[in-house]
Amino acid sequence: MAAAQDPFYIVKGEIQESIDKLQVTFHQWEQTPSNTGERVHLTKELLTGCESIEWQVDELDKAIAVAARDPAWYGLDEVELEKRRRWTSTAHNQVGSTRRTVEAGKVKQNLFSSGANGVRKELMRLPNDHASQAGRSNHYVNQDNDDFISSESDQQLLLVKKQDEELDELSASVRRIGHVGLTIHDELIGQEKILDELGMEMETTSNRLDFVQKKVALVMKKAGAKGQIMMIAFLVVLFIILFILVFFT
Repeated sequence: MAAAQDPFYIVKGEIQESIDKLQVTFHQWEQTPSNTGERVHLTKELLTGCESIEWQVDELDKAIAVAARDPAWYGLDEVELEKRRRWTSTAHNQVGSTRRTVEAGKVKQNLFSSGANGVRKELMRLPNDHASQAGRSNHYVNQDNDDFISSESDQQLLLVKKQDEELDELSASVRRIGHVGLTIHDELIGQEKILDELGMEMETTSNRLDFVQKKVALVMKKAGAKGQIMMIAFLVVLFIILFILVFFT
């Protein structure tokens, strides 16, 4: 089966496209400062993407395992099966490495947030003689916080919109994979029907051949030795004539 028509390569192309997009998002995540709304959004997006791609690669592994039980049925050989196993293994390692890096970054971010909360609690425990100074400072801090919250809200709206678009793309990709699976199912059913029909034709042909052999044996028995020699000579001449007609005309 040609690579362009092989369902494996169709699904592989879809998964490779998802992996490429995942890598682009991962590079963007690496360049985004920690403890920002965008970093949190990218972290969730990357972990969701890794989970989806790993599931798709697992499904490909299952399909390869099924094909390995009877490679000749699917028109495959051991070299092609090994090539497909290497690709899925590489995809697993690539996505797994990305996921582990993002999860480690998420843990560090949570630790930093916990430390920042602890510092804020300590600042709240300052003696009362610094209350007036703290009040003035809080005024400026609150103003900065309001500006920051407003900016973060706008950024969060943009990130949510972007996430919705990416989820739509992921949904379309899953639907395409589902259609490919249905196509494979229909193709297998069609091949099964063809094999059943071929088996019935072979059985019919075998029965006819047995009948002809019995007739020939009966004729040979009735003809005697001389008749058998003449029949053999006739068949040899007929074979020579057919040979000449097929290969020299």
